[in-house]
Amino acid sequence: MTSQVSRTTEQADGTVVGEQRRPGGVKAVRRLDRVIIRFAGDSGDGMQLTGDRFTSETASFGNDLSTLPNFPAEIRAPAGTLPGVSSFQLHFADHDILTPGDAPNVLVAMNPAALKANIADLPRGAEIIVNTDEFTKRAMQKIGYDASPLEDGSLDGYSLHPVPLTTLTVEALKEFDLTRKEAERSKNMFALGLLSWMYHRPTEGTERFLKQKFARKPEVMNANLAAFRAGWNFGETTEDFAVSYEIAPATTAFPVGTYRNISGNLALAYGLVTASRQADLPLFLGSYPITPASDILHELSKHKNFGVRTFQAEDEIAGIGAALGAAFGGSLAVTTTSGPGVALKAETVGLAVSLELPLLVVDIQRGGPSTGLPTKTEQADLLQAMYGRNGEAPVPVIAPRTPADCFDAALEAARIALTYRTPVMLLSDGYLANGSEPWRIPELTELPDLRVQFAQGPNHTLDDGTEVFWPYKRDPQTLARPWAIPGTPGLEHRIGGIEKQDGTGNISYDPANHDFMVRTRQAKIDGIDVPDIEVDDPDGARTLVLGWGSTYGPITAAVRRLRRAGEAIAQAHLRHLNPFPRNLGAVLGRYDKVVIPEMNLGQLATLVRAKYLVDAHSYNQVNGMPFKAEQLAEALKEAIHD
Repeated sequence: MTSQVSRTTEQADGTVVGEQRRPGGVKAVRRLDRVIIRFAGDSGDGMQLTGDRFTSETASFGNDLSTLPNFPAEIRAPAGTLPGVSSFQLHFADHDILTPGDAPNVLVAMNPAALKANIADLPRGAEIIVNTDEFTKRAMQKIGYDASPLEDGSLDGYSLHPVPLTTLTVEALKEFDLTRKEAERSKNMFALGLLSWMYHRPTEGTERFLKQKFARKPEVMNANLAAFRAGWNFGETTEDFAVSYEIAPATTAFPVGTYRNISGNLALAYGLVTASRQADLPLFLGSYPITPASDILHELSKHKNFGVRTFQAEDEIAGIGAALGAAFGGSLAVTTTSGPGVALKAETVGLAVSLELPLLVVDIQRGGPSTGLPTKTEQADLLQAMYGRNGEAPVPVIAPRTPADCFDAALEAARIALTYRTPVMLLSDGYLANGSEPWRIPELTELPDLRVQFAQGPNHTLDDGTEVFWPYKRDPQTLARPWAIPGTPGLEHRIGGIEKQDGTGNISYDPANHDFMVRTRQAKIDGIDVPDIEVDDPDGARTLVLGWGSTYGPITAAVRRLRRAGEAIAQAHLRHLNPFPRNLGAVLGRYDKVVIPEMNLGQLATLVRAKYLVDAHSYNQVNGMPFKAEQLAEALKEAIHD
């Protein structure tokens, strides 16, 4: 066996590096504990597919991971322009991680626009792999380069790898009956093969994927396979890449179980299907396609075998109208949308509040107002979810914290809707929806029992002894009204948006009755059973950072950094935003200072200040991107010492 020479060093950022050098010209293998890679190119270069395939192989290898897809809103932005740049960032490690990472260690830039759009995010010393074939004079002038950055010394602080990706791909595919333009389309597979070699990623899954995806186009399938293998072989043979890297599986990061990589939207779709099975109810989705929620509609349409019915309506209002009708008919009813769609659905949500029927309104938040930033993330719909209806129309609001947590959030939303007979707002966002992470597939015994009892017959006796059905006679514990399936003999009752008489459900204009019904509906929401908020405070801190939704990963990563640096800081994260956990006021009162980071201008902070009279400090960002951990750590450190 060939002898090996090994050494280990500690990098400035804490990354442990081990290196094995083999005699006889064999390339060195360097061991890292984590790495952040960003693929970037034109929106037609297949960067999302490349990143997704690299992520899938990384997940199968057993690393912990977190991803950040980032793409233009335009279906096809002008080629080679800065607005047309699409990127996919992947952070993977041999230990537990929480975010896609602040700064890439490696940038794969398929053209000048991709380089210019992303270079500011790279730390000095990062590796840059550029497709030199695209650095033509015209392409560089299009995005404002007066001289080639590959030659003017502006990249001297980085480890630059100029690779003629297009030329190498075309050369690798010359045996196939393809035009040059057709062959060039496979350059993303060449890049994927090269990066797979660099980081010792498995290849079997990608080859299997390509064979399945292009099974009906053998020439295209073989070309992509050849390009992928050529990229791998290029890394193995070229002198420009003298080192490859190993990141061991995260064997201690996960509890025992069966895992898969999952995005937030996919986890949410699976959670909805699971909820319907646990409730023993058919699942109905009434939806209108909208970024970034459309994937849920696409996924659920595949699962008719699980009793799922999907209806793509002509508009947002029709989608929620159909869903509410399905709820009236006894289905677990869902409508999915983003912020602009929630605005259109508001009247029907108010109708659902009045009818007191279970309905899940899933809002995958994006940048606004109006059309805003369709492919960018934000969490600025909280106040719309709380108050965006006429009259007093309270609804429960919950928010998942990670892509995998979208599964559990869907189950929790269904529990509340079915138990309390109410519409529920579930607030995910674009960062969670498109990002991915490992998810432990739960055992059946871990899933909640969501079965409900429909009304079967009369539930009230009149003074004359007559037994009748009162549709608004309430459960004394939950204040939920009975759920009566249309067509059940003896359960006929009025339906509609005009105020109901208590008990009978008859139309009522009586002022005292209206006051009673408004207060009763509010009391039902206030009385929802939600878990107490948990506080992570190992050091008896004086400052608490409070978050909700997708800020969980960046906040937790920032808190870890601060604690490693010797700072004392407490952390708590809200899933239930209406009603708040009952112990939240007591928790907030224990700390001298409360900081609330949000991707809005302070909506949760407004609610907390109003309800608990706490001088909560906002830290806000609304640039369409998630917080960076380092950025948050600096802000929280200032808050601690202010």
